[in-house]
Amino acid sequence: MPIEALDEAERNDALDGVPDWDYDEARDAINRRFTFADFSAAFAFMTRVALLAEKADHHPEWSNVWNRVDIMLTTHDAGGLSHRDIALAEAIDALLE
Repeated sequence: MPIEALDEAERNDALDGVPDWDYDEARDAINRRFTFADFSAAFAFMTRVALLAEKADHHPEWSNVWNRVDIMLTTHDAGGLSHRDIALAEAIDALLE
């Protein structure tokens, strides 16, 4: 079953559930920057996210510079934001609770 991008109404509703993520209209993606005390804490967070992503079979675009982790989520197969991105964003946010 193919994954479909969210339509405008679905996207607007979904974005309400991940208020700390910024919507990138050009990429039809969501982005968030996470800042930690140091590189070890940032890397530990990335490891936890990697385990979530692997379990969901949905992998982020991300980068790490010292204590900062930038994550972008979009579903390439769907050509834009999908429910998979929102679910992974919610799971990532839950790591910080």
